[in-house]
Amino acid sequence: MNSKRVAFLLLAVIVAGATAFLARAWLQAERAAIIAQAGEQRPVAQVKPAVQVLVARTAIRVGQIIKPDDLRWQPWPQGALPATYIIEGRRPISDFVGAVARSSFHVGEPIVEVGIVMPGSRGFLAAVLRSGMRAVSVPATATSTVSGLIYAGDRVDVLLTHVLNGPGGQHSATETILRNARVIAMDQKLDFTPGDKPDVAKTATLELTPKQTEIVTLAVKMGDLSLVLRSLQDPEEGDRDPAVADEVSAELGYSYTHDSQVSRLIKSPTEAPPPEATRSNAVFLLRGGNRTKQELDGSTSADPSAPPTPDAAKDPAKPGARTTTFTRTIPSVPQ
Repeated sequence: MNSKRVAFLLLAVIVAGATAFLARAWLQAERAAIIAQAGEQRPVAQVKPAVQVLVARTAIRVGQIIKPDDLRWQPWPQGALPATYIIEGRRPISDFVGAVARSSFHVGEPIVEVGIVMPGSRGFLAAVLRSGMRAVSVPATATSTVSGLIYAGDRVDVLLTHVLNGPGGQHSATETILRNARVIAMDQKLDFTPGDKPDVAKTATLELTPKQTEIVTLAVKMGDLSLVLRSLQDPEEGDRDPAVADEVSAELGYSYTHDSQVSRLIKSPTEAPPPEATRSNAVFLLRGGNRTKQELDGSTSADPSAPPTPDAAKDPAKPGARTTTFTRTIPSVPQ
């Protein structure tokens, strides 16, 4: 083989290798371009945004009146969203304030309408009452209800102001007949929304035991009732579990105030009248060993305070008996 053929073969091999290298690079570039173009044209799957679902902020027990602090909105995936859930935008959260829980809810559990009783619904008041309790309404005024600042869910003391008739005349007194009674309604409102102006109610509905309802019903006929608002930080409630604080029943009162304790110008009916410094005069007659008492009106009687003497058994008419008359003044004993 001559040198020309060898050179031609080498040149052909070099040209073929360069052509293959260039073709491979071009194919890779085209492939990358096609992949990039296909990626831009591929539709992006859109993820559905989460919705806001009404859930319990705190644990809600059966029969509890729902307050604004008991509810909140929480994000919830739309994928498996039951139709009974309450979604933000359809109804405001204020629509459910004042409702009563028909069933218990845990923290973060969605609120469903079948689990609550709305105000004005049939059986709403019965759902508010705890087992064995009764609802009784009492008249209310601006002064008897702290100027309308008592709302459903508050705790109050019930005071009775009435007139007492006795030997010393008429006296006024105020006594606490019930303590720590739960208010379940003011007029026909069983809820309170922040921002509401104080409204003076005409009636207040209390949750009491059957015996306590009898006491309050009779007290309405006896005098005027007043409701005294209790503090949430009452020292008497410090030892009780906050989870069961709303389940505590009212108690009978034990304190009272008499009008003589308010004004020093009024005498207490139990105070004894001052003794009168009266004196009476009497005449005592001595006949021998006998002593008789003669009043100013002429009546006479034996003096029981006279000590017995040996001459008392003797006949005062016998010789030697003598009669002595003297006057003695004795202060009367106060009765």
